[in-house]
Order: sequence, then structure tokens, then C-alpha cells
Amino acid sequence: MPGQRSIIETEKLVESKLGGIPIQHEQMAVIANIHRAAAAVRGHFENSVLRGSDLTWTAFVVLWVVWIWGEQETRYVAEEAGISKGTLTGVARTLEGRGLVRRTNHPSDGRRVLLSLTEEGEALMRRVFPELNAEEAFVAQQLDADECKKTADALRRIVVQVEEHGEERRRELLNGEEPAPRRSGRRATKP
Repeated sequence: MPGQRSIIETEKLVESKLGGIPIQHEQMAVIANIHRAAAAVRGHFENSVLRGSDLTWTAFVVLWVVWIWGEQETRYVAEEAGISKGTLTGVARTLEGRGLVRRTNHPSDGRRVLLSLTEEGEALMRRVFPELNAEEAFVAQQLDADECKKTADALRRIVVQVEEHGEERRRELLNGEEPAPRRSGRRATKP
């Protein structure tokens, strides 16, 4: 892509910028490469296998969560998909409009909403997932089976670290305070 630096160029620039700052380079490289790999894979999937089904990565992940877990409250779908409840609302409306998901009120609490796949959504996932898995194999083809297992295990350990100790670490970093509410990134204009 024009204007996008390769991973090698980026690593050289980072080293020249941070060379004199005492940081943990190996750990920084792991996290930076997780981010870059995730962005590269997401972009590849959206511009290849998901394009034919007119799905974004986020829409696919929402469908995947509901496909695997079955009917779920929206708050759990959002959490499992790694998106905000607000983002899920927009994605679910789009998927519902396309006839892929069904939104229903919770039987005992009308304020809560449940998501489930329609027959069309089930059929789409049965068709798209094998295609996506073929692209997963393409993306990982530089790794042999043992390297795939070791990489998956290492990434799993990172996820477990955050799941098991992240909340405690956040409280420590915030001196026991609750985090400030998230902002949209826009600054309020002064009257």
C-alpha cells in the first residue's frame, strides 16, 4: 500500500527513535507484532473471503460468537467479540436487516436483548467459515504445524495473563481509582 511502511522499515525507525530509552525491546516487539499481525490479517480477510459476503471483520466476529455460543445476551456478545455495546448495536441492526440475526427481548427482563442466528445466518456461517479457514491456512503457511502450535500457545498465555491479572494491574496503575469514561476521541467545542 502506498504510504504504509513495511515491518522492517518500522522496526528500524523505532530502534533509531527509542535506542537510548531504557525499555524492554523484546516485549515491545511482541505486542507491536501482535497488533500489526492482527491488522494485516483483518485487512486481508475483509478484502478477500469476507468481501464476497459483504461482511466486515467485526460483523463476522459477531456472527461467529452467536454461531458458536448460540443465543446470547447482547452484552455477552459484545464482550466476547471485543467491541463496545454501542458498536454491537449498529452491527446487530445491520445483520438483522440482512436477515442474518434475530434480536428478541429477554423473557424475564425487557431491557435486555438476545441475539440468535437465523437460518440464513447459520447457512452463511457454514459456507463462509471453511473459506475463512482456508485463508487462515494461507496466512500461516510460513509456519510449520509445530510453530503454529507454539505461536497459538504463546498467544493464549498472553490472553490468560490479561484475563487473570489485568484487572488487578489496572487498579494498581490507577491507584485504586475507577478508569475515566471512554471518550469518542472528539473534543467538546467551547461555546
